[in-house]
Amino acid sequence: DLKRFERGVESMVRVSLTQGQFDGLLSFSFNCGLGTLQRSTLRQKVLRGDMAGAAQEFLKYCMGGGKILKGLQNRRIDERALFLS
Repeated sequence: DLKRFERGVESMVRVSLTQGQFDGLLSFSFNCGLGTLQRSTLRQKVLRGDMAGAAQEFLKYCMGGGKILKGLQNRRIDERALFLS
């Protein structure tokens, strides 16, 4: 499974990334889906080189059933930290 997501991130994000940025996007994609990454403002900001803005986008994906879910929030915070490392 992981190889498929690695290839997906590589094909959608054709800009130079640090290992932390790639790993953060990989984790996000594995958990939210490649389609979500493809349609996301997160990806658009990465492609424009706005890494600080992209990092903030992770935090928008922590809701389920119209409510913030603590587990998802913690996961997105961790992915954001990885992206910024």
